[in-house]
Amino acid sequence: MPVKEFNAPYPVIDTDPHFGRVVRYFRPSDYAAWAAGTAAAPALLLGMEKMDPVGPLRNLRLPLRFATLFGAFGGFLYAYQNSSLRFWGWTENAAEVAKDQAELSQLAKEGKPLYGESYMPGYIQDVSARTSRFAQLKFAAIPWFNFASHNNHGVDTSKYTESS
Repeated sequence: MPVKEFNAPYPVIDTDPHFGRVVRYFRPSDYAAWAAGTAAAPALLLGMEKMDPVGPLRNLRLPLRFATLFGAFGGFLYAYQNSSLRFWGWTENAAEVAKDQAELSQLAKEGKPLYGESYMPGYIQDVSARTSRFAQLKFAAIPWFNFASHNNHGVDTSKYTESS
């Protein structure tokens, strides 16, 4: 099944990037968004408690911990989605394009598989790609990441062998 093509304003790096690759390509702004989400959730809980108290502040210990945990999860998902948008070419991605070109050209030069080795049958790789491609847009329903190695990334890989 061919990958749906979008008119992206920036170069497409990968339509189904691996989890580790997305995290490796985080920018400082992504880490800042993650930290802001982590800090904002307990701050909002404290703010709501100050406006309409429901009991002594010592009873907020566990709710504040949960709010911090949920804020950290939400902040991570937001940062991950921002990084994925750059992989898809939907936001400015010049730094990522250069890093991707250098990284995958080096792998091509060494004769290694560009997207890692997979021991799954081809059909299962295709299923894995179809279920995780653009899944970052559905984080509100279910957080779904690509942990599988496969060759269905929606880009022409010949550009990596030409520059090596």
